[in-house]
Amino acid sequence: MKKLFFILLSITSTQILVAQEEAVIREYINKYKEVAIAEMQRTGIPASIKLAQGIHETSAGTSVLVQKSNNHFGLKCKTEWKGMSVKHTDDAPNECFRKYSSSADSYKDQSDYLKNSPRYASLFDLEPTDYKGWATGLKRAGYATNPKYAPVLIKLIEDYGLQDYTLIALGKIKVPAVDFAKLEEKKIAPTEIKNIIPPQQEKNVEEQVRPVYPTGEFKINDTRVVYIPKGVSYLSVAEQYNVPLSRVFEFNDMSQREVAEKDQLIFLQRKRKTGNNEFHMVRPGETLHDMAQEEALRIESLLEYNFLSPGNIPAVGEKLFLRNKATAQPRLALKENLGINLLLTDNVSLGEKSPAVKAASVSPSKKVEHKVAPKETIYSIAHRYNVKIDDIVSWNNLQGYDLKTGQQLLIYKL
Repeated sequence: MKKLFFILLSITSTQILVAQEEAVIREYINKYKEVAIAEMQRTGIPASIKLAQGIHETSAGTSVLVQKSNNHFGLKCKTEWKGMSVKHTDDAPNECFRKYSSSADSYKDQSDYLKNSPRYASLFDLEPTDYKGWATGLKRAGYATNPKYAPVLIKLIEDYGLQDYTLIALGKIKVPAVDFAKLEEKKIAPTEIKNIIPPQQEKNVEEQVRPVYPTGEFKINDTRVVYIPKGVSYLSVAEQYNVPLSRVFEFNDMSQREVAEKDQLIFLQRKRKTGNNEFHMVRPGETLHDMAQEEALRIESLLEYNFLSPGNIPAVGEKLFLRNKATAQPRLALKENLGINLLLTDNVSLGEKSPAVKAASVSPSKKVEHKVAPKETIYSIAHRYNVKIDDIVSWNNLQGYDLKTGQQLLIYKL
């Protein structure tokens, strides 16, 4: 009887320990899921991988290292690190580890570390949903010495449904308010979620999946940028970061104005011709300008890669290419016009006159000859004269959106 009693006691104790461990892991997931989603949208690193690494490296937030340094990914100082540090025994006694002011800083720094290191470059060629490929690739690239590192990450992702957070970041699951860790606890399958989400939660999806940006200057796609709130003067931004005000408007494809009309990204240098991420999933309410800003990509490149015109609005959920040309134009959104849903294609299909017809009716006094200045783009010129990019293309028989310094353009001020 005594032997049976101790066996039962051992089984019960094991079950309690397992339950406690699961509760700690779920608490970690619930605490850091949003920053993992935001980092995926910023850099392309799968949220599932991010969370699994955080759980494993910190023992779900309980390790000594994370408690004293906010270091969630075991990053050591190395020669390039200029920030705070702590001593911690890991592979060797009293090694130097990075220390952060907040956990969010740790998540961001690890993203930048992976993104900027040639050792991990091949990972970003993988689909973000390929968590097994990412886990294996991290181990192969030397991220950890544990031979079972990849299987550990994969098991955590599968046991706790972490793949769902990757799908949220991609916009494929539009219920980010749902606590997936708790659903797992209640044995509710992810495919059943749509049947239990209150309608009011679905209305705010676009707000919940948007990236969260740090304060002060940071980089997106290796381009300097700040995130400013509504009402901030553009002149104050230009003066603070020593950038000519005219350049601020040019870099951000904006017409001149005094203050920000909404919270927004403001780039302090020209955006890139290719994206840091391979794709962008269109969210509700996004404009082409919004997408170009979020990806730090020149809007003319976004248009060219996806066979779009400035008036086009891609449908929610469509995948826009950011590095190479798409195989076809994405499906376009429907616009409500006088109670009739019309497919947005080009302005001519909506009853407007073509650029050539409009130009023919303009008086000669409104015709302007514009000489392209260094680093000037067709988008900035269109904004300057308050005309459409495609009109400039048509008036000048251009083959695309690329311009050369000194090139002469005809502009008809309609």
